Order: sequence, then C-alpha cells, then structure tokens
Amino acid sequence: MSSSLGRLVAMLSAGFSNQAQAFDNPPLYAHILVHFRPLPQLAPGSLLLEQSYAIAPAVPYRIRVLQAEERQGSLIIRNQALRDERRFWGAIDDAERRDQIVADDLLPLEGCNYVVREQGEGFVGEVEPGCRCLVERKGSTAYLVSSFDIDSRGMRTIDRGHDPSTHEQLWGSLAGPFEFSRTHDYSAEIPSSWGDTFRT
Repeated sequence: MSSSLGRLVAMLSAGFSNQAQAFDNPPLYAHILVHFRPLPQLAPGSLLLEQSYAIAPAVPYRIRVLQAEERQGSLIIRNQALRDERRFWGAIDDAERRDQIVADDLLPLEGCNYVVREQGEGFVGEVEPGCRCLVERKGSTAYLVSSFDIDSRGMRTIDRGHDPSTHEQLWGSLAGPFEFSRTHDYSAEIPSSWGDTFRT
C-alpha cells in the first residue's frame, strides 16, 4: 500500500484521544475519543467514524462513514451519514454490528467532503469550499468549517460552525486545535482486496 491513498487510509485507521490536552486545560477542551475502522464490506477506503465524549463512549455525538478516494489526481474523503444511526452506536467496538452496515444505509452529506493533500510525512484536509456543509446544533443551522492534519504521531482538528448569513462564528474551538494522540491501530483490518484500488 505505497500509494498516497493507501497511506491515507492506513494512517486514518486508528483510535485517538486528546486526554493529555483535556486534563491540562479542562475549561477549554473536553476529553474526546475518535475512532476510524475499516468497513471491508463497503467500497474500498470506507471507514466507520465514531466521536464520543470519554465519559460516554457508547453514545457517540458523531457517527459517519467516510470513504477516501482519488479523483482526477486529488485525494477526497466523502462524508456520509447513516440512516437511523442509533442502530450503529457502539459499532466501532462491535464487529457484528459493523458488518451490518450496507451501502443503502449511507446518506451523502452535501458539501461536506474533505479535500486532502500530502504534507510532510502525513496529510492535511479541509471541508470543500462553498459554505454548503450545513449542520444543526444548539437549535440553529450553521455551515461547518473543519480541518485536520494527521501523521504517525497523532491528529489535530478544528471544527467551527458559522452563521450562513453573517458568517459569524457560532460554536467551535476558540483556543486552537484539538490535539489527539494515537491510542489504537486498526490498519491490520484493511482488507488486502483494497490494494488494487490503492495502487498507483
């Protein structure tokens, strides 16, 4: 898996925690767990994402199916919701439930794909331009401005919601990125059958 796409999928196939940051700065950063696990039954590059607060790991506040792919020489991560997502809460640690996710469960999220590029030994990505990734939170609609960078040591993320009319920031990090360290490695779960797709 020497291609850029293969390296990206392998680097993402992991668990992360910002425990050190949260314990050092409890007023500013909640303790968050992020896990990405391969879904071999879906298209190559498909990963289940669960994000949860460490105090309630079985109740994710975000669950998605991402699909990393290459389009016209560019790396893209497609962002997809799950139909009736509560059925799959906790699937990150439950192989039987992960196996039940099928293509018909996926709901593409308009304007919410990530555009990714290589940087150093890792990758950086940000939500595609256009302010079209709309999310409901705290009773209001906002467009998401989100970015990440990932390498062998960990991952850093920023998510912010902005008012679609005024572009004022409504929620999200004011103190800088969340700093995640690696806690799990799921890259061994990437099926060998994906290799043909990942080769350049």
